[in-house]
Amino acid sequence: MQRTLMLRTITLVTLICVPAMSSFAASLDERVEHLYAENDGVRIHYAALGEGPLAVMIHGFPDFWYTWRDQMEEVSKTHRVVAVDQRGYNLSDKPKGVDAYKMRVLVSDIAAVIAAERAEQAVVIGHDWGGMVAWSTAMFMPDLVERLIILNLPHPNGLGRELATNPQQQENSAYARNFQKPDAHTKLTAERLSGWVKDPEARKHYVVAFEQSSFEAMLHYYKANYPREPYQMPAGTAPRVKCSVLMIHGLDDEALLASGLNDTWEWLDADLTLVTIPGAGHFVQHDASAMVTRSIRMWLDR
Repeated sequence: MQRTLMLRTITLVTLICVPAMSSFAASLDERVEHLYAENDGVRIHYAALGEGPLAVMIHGFPDFWYTWRDQMEEVSKTHRVVAVDQRGYNLSDKPKGVDAYKMRVLVSDIAAVIAAERAEQAVVIGHDWGGMVAWSTAMFMPDLVERLIILNLPHPNGLGRELATNPQQQENSAYARNFQKPDAHTKLTAERLSGWVKDPEARKHYVVAFEQSSFEAMLHYYKANYPREPYQMPAGTAPRVKCSVLMIHGLDDEALLASGLNDTWEWLDADLTLVTIPGAGHFVQHDASAMVTRSIRMWLDR
């Protein structure tokens, strides 16, 4: 049977990792506005910089708005950039219970931030759990997302497929299964969670942010949303993503293997640009900061 050819642009770029940009300039922390959006009684903190079309940046685990420091500086030259503290983290509220961290609620937080900025839509940028929230916002609230940028988080269908069929991904996801255990949060400390941060000055900021975060809330993301054993192939019923997508993936990521990127284009209706970066790991916006920032800037300016 002849297959109908669908016109789609897919750009695949593989880049060599370059040194990260310089550490977060102290002056930027003084220039950002610290604001709050309210979502059903929960206050969501975000740091804002610049003027123009809205760009919303969403961090993952374990992280906070500060992860986007280099990207904020550059993107704010043409956009109003808001970097969110997801619920449970840093200066945002920390509601109790697993249900308060289901994906539909996390998506509604982003909708609340966009509404607080009096914007109709935004460029939505996410990493790790922030990437899952960004994907989900584009799928379930498509009118809010002008364009989508994802860092080191495969499409949910790709991740689900890898968990169901790839023994290496199953093995490498042991950490997530451990996080789903009831008392897992009692084993965490601010110092341990900030251990991945290579810049010693930046790590100080992370320790402070994690000391005022909820470890239990952080792990509710896994309890509420991460697939559980026995892993099954995705049903394929998730809405298709309608907007243009840029994906940036550090190929040394051991938590989320690059094989999860395969077939992403099957779940999109618009163009996909894929940038893969050898030598960069899960926190690609830190490991290859200059390259990530440049890729985002070029893609937004095209």
